[in-house]
Amino acid sequence: MIHPIQLRPDRSHDALSAEIGRSAIWALYTELSLAPKPGLVSPLDNGSHVDMDMGTFMRSLSALRPYYREIAAAGAADAPFATLARLGQAAERRMLAATGGINTHRGAVFCIGLLAAAAGLRRVMGLDVPLGRIVSDRWGPEIMAAGTKASPSHGSLAVRGHGVRGARQEAAEGFPTLYRIVLPALHQALAVTGCRERAGIQALFASMAHLADTNLLHRGGKPGLDFIRERAGAFLAGGGALRAGWREEALALHRDSVARWLSPGGSADMLAAVWFLWSQGEG
Repeated sequence: MIHPIQLRPDRSHDALSAEIGRSAIWALYTELSLAPKPGLVSPLDNGSHVDMDMGTFMRSLSALRPYYREIAAAGAADAPFATLARLGQAAERRMLAATGGINTHRGAVFCIGLLAAAAGLRRVMGLDVPLGRIVSDRWGPEIMAAGTKASPSHGSLAVRGHGVRGARQEAAEGFPTLYRIVLPALHQALAVTGCRERAGIQALFASMAHLADTNLLHRGGKPGLDFIRERAGAFLAGGGALRAGWREEALALHRDSVARWLSPGGSADMLAAVWFLWSQGEG
């Protein structure tokens, strides 16, 4: 049985924050290295992207290393959301400088940053509750209030245009899709297969089948979102990565996604986030 990363108790806040930060980068690298991921950048190819590749993502990850340590420390200090937001904005600037202006990890800066802050607070306070609940209870109202002041983005425009839940609402409510759909899929696949690769695919497709992915809505509108949801649901209904032959079916959806210029970036963030939860012993 594969076990999550074990955090050792009784260490200083600085060491604890550094360890949480390393777990966040590990989760992001684990997401990046998985293939095939429909329409997404992976070691296989660039997916539906002409402006980024594995090298772009690796430069971004290097630039983001200090951020996850910093936001974990801020969470441990019970900082308000405004402080977390400033750290996230600075991290985005470093990301864009490292990638030549390409957005590789904005969603992950937001969602995994909040979870890392919650991990810091949980350890210092000795809490025994899920990280998502800490995010919701401690920063939820501020997260939603900040959304009314934020500059328009592809995601926020998709939320308004299609009337779907966005990343801010997911975070403010404690990441319900992550906890109810993606994390159980990951744990089930790990229990059945003992394989991180297959578990990652199963978790990714579970997210794709349920999440109202604003990146898909931006690229393909509702037809694009429906296409990915239906194909991912069919993949899971047939056994998904728990059965033989899963790779060929996943590759077929990858090719079809590229042909339609579709890229489920929101589900990629969910995959990285679920690996971070796993690294913190959740589930």
